[in-house]
Parts: sequence; structure tokens; C-alpha cells
Amino acid sequence: MKNVIYFLGSLFIAVATAFIVHSWLSQYDDSGYVLIGMGRWSLETSLVFFGVALVIVFFITYMFFRLVGWLMRLPGKMKDRGKNVKFNRSQEALIAGLVDSAEGNWEKAEKILIKHASHSGAPLIHYLTAARAAQSRGAVEKRDEYLKKAADYAPGSDIAVGLVQAELHLSGNQFEEAMQTLTKLHSINPGHAAVLKLLHQTYRHIGDWDAIRKLIPSLNKNKVLMEAEVKLLEADAYSNLLRQAAQKGDFTEIQELWQEIPDYIKTVSGIPAIYFAAMIDVGAGAKIEDELAKIISANWDHTLLVLFGSVQSNDRARQLRTAESWLTVYPDDPVLLRILGKLSILTKDMDKAELYLEKSIAVEPSVSAYQLLGNILFGKDDKNNAIECYKMGLELASNEVISQVENFTG
Repeated sequence: MKNVIYFLGSLFIAVATAFIVHSWLSQYDDSGYVLIGMGRWSLETSLVFFGVALVIVFFITYMFFRLVGWLMRLPGKMKDRGKNVKFNRSQEALIAGLVDSAEGNWEKAEKILIKHASHSGAPLIHYLTAARAAQSRGAVEKRDEYLKKAADYAPGSDIAVGLVQAELHLSGNQFEEAMQTLTKLHSINPGHAAVLKLLHQTYRHIGDWDAIRKLIPSLNKNKVLMEAEVKLLEADAYSNLLRQAAQKGDFTEIQELWQEIPDYIKTVSGIPAIYFAAMIDVGAGAKIEDELAKIISANWDHTLLVLFGSVQSNDRARQLRTAESWLTVYPDDPVLLRILGKLSILTKDMDKAELYLEKSIAVEPSVSAYQLLGNILFGKDDKNNAIECYKMGLELASNEVISQVENFTG
């Protein structure tokens, strides 16, 4: 339609121009003539006719070359038009594939995305989405094939392709493969937030807490996690590293790790207890006895108090005196009284132990206090009272179990 309008417009201009030329030359009595000679040939005509003919010939010549140019460009236009049609179809296919993926129609999404990927302006998205669909329906080989094609069709997109590949490996519990991909991506761009985040997730899955500890500065620097999340991750990492060191049974490694832990992490609730428990488990409780006592004196904590009672001290009498010094501040603390009873047993002072345990039970009965008191009474051959203590301890333990079950099911 546009070409028709252009042609009619040009024709109108040519006719108008010819009319104006004719009118202008016709106003003269002697409009003149034109003589053209070439060898033995000559052409003579009026100026009016020549002017009009010149305009018409120019128009015909102009339109002829326009037509020739259009015909020469026609194959390219047809090719471009075909590409546009395919491109539009590929865009529609991409939208349809994304919708099918969202709805869980994995196989349908995969087919339509791959069919139109080569004609798309964004083949990378087609292949990556198809890879996700293949993963979702369990076609691992197809997934890897699409990821390879994505890399081939979009050179320079190593990070994008690698991230999707790592995500799919993680979702398929292929942690070793995910680690290989992420290690390569990290070497390409050490500060890439998405790569760091996936590395963090992979390390957590495989339990590599030492690697997480080393990764934490990068996570913080590149704002991958919020400040509170970073501190929580640090606490989690160091607590697990302490447990792993305890399992190895090397108190030197535990102490060295404790020295590396930042002070603000050492004050997190539960972290000191893990360290002291680890040292006690490996038989090095005597090395942390004074430090543990100092922390308990500064910040009263029942968990640490129980750990203090489990320390394999080189001087049991001194250990008991240290614990008894806390009675001036916490005279009716049932946990402290129970620990004093336990330490008194270890110092062979059964009368004192019995008094502490009876007082602890009077303030707040506990299974361990009943058991310790029962052992003392049994050792004194007071079997009836010993059995009664054991019975009370069992009833208390049963009630605690029932209460926990009710809380869990409620």
C-alpha cells in the first residue's frame, strides 16, 4: 500500500510539473523550438513538447530504476521477512515454554523450546530453560546436552551457563559435580555474588565447614549475606569445626581453633559450651578448668556449670572449693547443689554429698540428683531409701518423656 501511494504521488508530481511547464511556455507567441542533431539524423520539435516530454521521460526513467532497485532487494527482504516470522515464532515458543515449565509440563516445555531455539534472539534462555525442564523430568543426559548447546550458542556466557549447571547439580544432589563447576566459576570471577552463594550452599551440603570459614570474608565483602546472617554462619561454622576437632581427639587442634575464633563469636550463647565440652571429651578438662570457672563467675550459666562438674580435675578438693565459693551468691541453685553433691562424691565426702543432693532435690527434683543420692544410700547399705530414690528418679524421667511427647504432638 505504501508503494502504491508513493507511485501515485510521484505520478501526480510529474503530471503537475509537465502541466506547469506547458502552461508557462504556451504563454509566449513564439514558444521556440528545439533542434537535436546526431550525424545524419536530426530531431526538431517545439520547446513546449520537448519540455513536457523531458519531464515524462525523467519520471519513467526514475520509476524504472526504482523498480530495478526494488527487484534487486526483493530476495533479501523475503529472507528477512522469513527470519522475522521465525523470530516471532521463537518468541512465542519461549513464552509458551516458560508457562509450561511453571505449570510442570516439563516434556512439552522442553520440546517447544528446543524446536525454536536456533531461530531465537535469545537461544541461551531457550536451552537453559529446556535444561531445567529436562532435569525436572529426570532426563540428566538431555540436561547436559542442552547446557552444552547453550554454551556453544552463547560464547562468553560461561558464568550464566555454569550457574544454572551448578544449581541443577545441587538439586540433583550431585555435589561433587556442582563443586567442580563452582570452583571453575570462582576462578573466573572470585567476587560474583551468585557463585559465592552457591559455593556456600554446596559446602554446607557436604559439611566442609573449614571451607565455609575461609569463604565467610568473601560472603561479607560482596554482600551475599546480611551482617546478621554472616555472624550466624560464623557461629555455625566454628561450632561444627570444634565438634569435628573433638571427634579427632586432638586437644591441641581444639585449642588452636579456639584461639582463631573472633571474640564476638566466643560470646555467642552455646559456643563456649561446645569448646569446653570438646576439651573435656578428649580428656583435657584440667587445661580449661580455671578458664571455665572464670567464665561461670562472670556469667552464670547452668550448662557451663554442669560441664565444670564433668572436668577431670587434677585437684578435686580445689575444684570443690571453687564450686562452693559460688554458694555465697547462689545458695539455693538446684543445679549448683547437684554439682556440689557430685564433686563431694569424687572427693569421698559422702556425708557432704548427701546433704547437697537432698537440698537440691528439695529445691527442684532432678533425675540425676535422685540417682546420685540413691547410689550414696546404696553404698551405706540403706537399700530401702536407695530404691525409693531410684523409683522417684524413674517416675520423674517418665513424666519428662511424657511431657516432651505431649509438647511435640500438641
